Amino acid sequence: MQKPKVYKFNAARFDTLTGFYTALYRVIPFLPDYKPAYNLDALHDVLYSGFGKHPVVLIWKHAHKSRQDLGIQTTRDFYQTKIDIGKPYNIQWANKKINALENGKGETLFEILLDLFSDHKNIKLILN
Repeated sequence: MQKPKVYKFNAARFDTLTGFYTALYRVIPFLPDYKPAYNLDALHDVLYSGFGKHPVVLIWKHAHKSRQDLGIQTTRDFYQTKIDIGKPYNIQWANKKINALENGKGETLFEILLDLFSDHKNIKLILN
């Protein structure tokens, strides 16, 4: 069995979703000419790519800070931005997500990220 590679990124250095992508992408090895996009679909693709094909331990330092930073208000703002932009975004979908959040039934961005990582069996995420 192959020994997992360990990567660490630190939430003390960011407080936004863009900051999350920047911090994470800084530690993930990419081909020199590859520039990943800063969205959830692109992150999912990155984790399915070569990065997630072999055992990896990813340590999210100060994750408790991200739980707060990427919590309800930031998530609401995330969906509201999509509503404000309109097409190509699905406004009805974004409104449903906001309503679910306001009713205590929706996932925050932090929870969405945790779910996304949990889909990748070769990646062990440690919240530290």
